[in-house]
Amino acid sequence: MDRVFIEGLEVDTVIGAYDWERGIRQCLRLDLSFAWDNRPAAAGDDLTKALDYASVSARIQAFAEQSEFQLVETFAERLAAVLMSEFQIPWLRLKLTKPGAVPAASGVGVEIERGCL
Repeated sequence: MDRVFIEGLEVDTVIGAYDWERGIRQCLRLDLSFAWDNRPAAAGDDLTKALDYASVSARIQAFAEQSEFQLVETFAERLAAVLMSEFQIPWLRLKLTKPGAVPAASGVGVEIERGCL
């Protein structure tokens, strides 16, 4: 199976369990990989048969703007479900990094894999 990827997508959202976090927007960095059969799109040079990463990225941005989760785990799970449902993605890997959450680390977060290859 082919893979389409988006790396280093930064979104601002309300995320965190502490009171001070509930009133601000914080940056999350996302790396995503999707299973997708690229042959139909490539055969006819047809965007309508491709996984349009611009549309996926825009949907992720919109999701982040509307979200107010406490846990990065919840953000990742809900986002994965939305993307798989709306874009008919059979499998994805999502790495979510919250920069600055731990002062001694460049970032912390979660990585999940959902669906079947």
